[in-house]
Amino acid sequence: MNLEPPNTDLKSQPIDDSNTTSTRTRGSGIRKSDDNTSASEHKSSSSLTTVLIAVGANLIIAIAKTVAAFMTGSASMIAESAHSWADAGNGTLLIVAEKKAVKPADRSHPLGYGKESYVWSMIAAFGVFMAGSIVSIYTGITEWNAAESETNYTIGFIILAIAFVLEGFSLVQAYLQSKKYGEAIDVSAIGYVVDTSNPTLRGVFFEDLAAVIGLVIAAAAMGMHAYTGQPFWDALGSIVVGLLLGAVAIFLISRNRDFLVGHKVSDEMHRYVLGKLLEHLDVDSVSYLHLEWVGPKKIFMVAAVDIAGNQREEHLARKFETIENQFRANPLFQEAILTLSVPDAEVLSLENSEAV
Repeated sequence: MNLEPPNTDLKSQPIDDSNTTSTRTRGSGIRKSDDNTSASEHKSSSSLTTVLIAVGANLIIAIAKTVAAFMTGSASMIAESAHSWADAGNGTLLIVAEKKAVKPADRSHPLGYGKESYVWSMIAAFGVFMAGSIVSIYTGITEWNAAESETNYTIGFIILAIAFVLEGFSLVQAYLQSKKYGEAIDVSAIGYVVDTSNPTLRGVFFEDLAAVIGLVIAAAAMGMHAYTGQPFWDALGSIVVGLLLGAVAIFLISRNRDFLVGHKVSDEMHRYVLGKLLEHLDVDSVSYLHLEWVGPKKIFMVAAVDIAGNQREEHLARKFETIENQFRANPLFQEAILTLSVPDAEVLSLENSEAV
């Protein structure tokens, strides 16, 4: 299931006869909408700023952790420095994703480039696994039987504490944003971020969550090493951090794969769009409604409808074009296509409607 907050998308952008700024030649595969482009660019700019700040913070943290790792020789600190360098690299890939996904539709990509976001987000997730998980696990294994040496972990704990504050602040911001959107559709913040069509929000949230948990694990491992004098605690912390990163990477890869192969909208969103179609004065009934995510907050709609009255073909074409343009004018819709229902086809109702 996929969830998006209707009150921040559809309900804030009502579909009515006055909202017809988007135009498209039927069958050309190219749509033009200055309003949609402007809205997309604004959202992209906001997300891009958030990711840029996160990348800058991760670079500073990565440098500090690397210095601390060399000073202490701690396997857990080495794992955490690898984690931060991976996060910085992933943030860079998410920036690429944001820039690629907002390219307007053209003849070669009539549904736009929204799925580029999932491609680059998946590459970023592979980066977490390769640069973070493997390095951390390998370091832990090689350091498991390392000889004990006199080490002052003070600098390491200081760096971890500073990183915890920075990563925690970023995580809280991502959580509050997800909580606000989730409350709009009566789901938890975690439920929203897991199912949102926005891979950047999901990637940043789970990277921050993994970072905070990893810092706690690293601090605990270093503390046990210092307390017991047994270096395997430090190595164990590195391995656990690596496993954590691997689990996050596998999850993010799986979610991006879902959207790349075609992911339907939630049943609630399906019912809402069906309701907007049925509210239209020219629509008697709807027998088929397909809604699919083709990018972050971008829906591709195909519907079979029965138009009121017995109208001539050219009149039907104009009616279809008018209704389609009303949906296209909403930034949430990448494309909307209507066709006539088959005679005597079973019609959809809000009570028996399910996303297909």
